[in-house]
Amino acid sequence: MNIAIIGGSGGIGRTFVEILADRPGVDAIHATYNRTPPPFEHPAVSWHSLDITDEAAIRRWAQNLGELDWLINAVGMLHDPEQGPEKSIRHLDPAFFMQNMSLNALPMFLLARHLQPHFTHGRPAIFATISAKVGSIEDNRLGGWYSYRASKAALNMGLKTLAIEWQRTLPNVTVAALHPGTTDTALSRPFQRHVPPGQLQSPAYTVNALLNVLDNLTPEQTGKFWAFDGEQLPW
Repeated sequence: MNIAIIGGSGGIGRTFVEILADRPGVDAIHATYNRTPPPFEHPAVSWHSLDITDEAAIRRWAQNLGELDWLINAVGMLHDPEQGPEKSIRHLDPAFFMQNMSLNALPMFLLARHLQPHFTHGRPAIFATISAKVGSIEDNRLGGWYSYRASKAALNMGLKTLAIEWQRTLPNVTVAALHPGTTDTALSRPFQRHVPPGQLQSPAYTVNALLNVLDNLTPEQTGKFWAFDGEQLPW
C-alpha cells in the first residue's frame, strides 16, 4: 500500500503516520506538514512541507507521487490564538469564517482535483477526510460554532458530491467523511474541561478505531459519513 497523510504533524495525523508505518503491507507513507517536520523517522515515511491552501504547491507535490491506495486528510482548525468558535451570531467574524473554510473545506477539493490520476490503478482505494459530527446539519441541536459547523458541512457536501462523480470515473475508490470523536489534541484542548469523564480519547485510541472503520469500507459504501465507532452519521 502507498498512503498519503495530509497534516501528518497534527495530533491525529501524526498518530496515523506512526501506526501505519509499522503495518504489514504498507510500502510508503507520504506525510505532509505545514511548518516544522515532526521528529519521527521511519524507512517507510517521507515528510513533505506543504501549504494545504496553496493549489500550486499541491499540484507540484502531487506530480512527484506515484499510485495511491489511501489518502487520509487530517488537516483542520477549530480555533486560533485570537479567536475560538462563536457562541452567538454576534461573534461572527468574516476573516475567521473564511479561515475555517480555507482549512476545513477547501483542501479536500484541491486534493481530489490533483490526486485523482493517482487512483486510476483500479485497486480498491480510499479517499478519506477527518470531518466532525458538528458538521451534520441533521444532528445540530445546540447551535453556535458557526464557522466550524459551516466549514465541516461544506466539507461533507464536497465529499458526497465527489463520491457521486467518482462512482462513474473511479468506481474503485471509497470516499469517506470521518468523525474522530473528542480526542486529546491541541484542537480540543481549550474545551476538554467540558468533556464528560471517560469520553476524552487518546490519539492512539481514535486512530485505531478509525483504522478499523477504514479497513472494512468497500466502494459500495462510498459517499457516507462514519463515526470512529463505526456508526453511520446523518449528513
